[in-house]
Amino acid sequence: MKIGIVVSEYNWDITTMMLSRAEEQAKFLGVEIAKTLMVPGTFDIPLGVKKLVENKEIDGVVALGAVIKGETDHDEVIMQNAARKIEDIMVEHGKPVALGISGPGETRIQAMARIEKARDAVDSVVKMVKALKGI
Repeated sequence: MKIGIVVSEYNWDITTMMLSRAEEQAKFLGVEIAKTLMVPGTFDIPLGVKKLVENKEIDGVVALGAVIKGETDHDEVIMQNAARKIEDIMVEHGKPVALGISGPGETRIQAMARIEKARDAVDSVVKMVKALKGI
């Protein structure tokens, strides 16, 4: 099984640790990471996901990011739109995409506490790839 990972560079102190946990989990599961794509922010993740799901060698994609609450509702707009577009791409292309993006509304401390959720995202995409192969 080959997967791709799209990771936001925004909040890099958090997302770099998320990427590390995802890589560790993929290795533990014996899954190859065929491509890791860095994008500027969570808003940019859907385009990265689209490009990776279009790659015939990639079975599924993990999206990683951290959307932290600021002074406005910008975090909610970013997260809602990114999640919706990622889901649309997944359904349109028929390939699993795991939403490993924490937020919205979280503090930096809460985002740090959710770093390990990147492992869950890898588990999710692997389970979905296996489930869909049986159809």
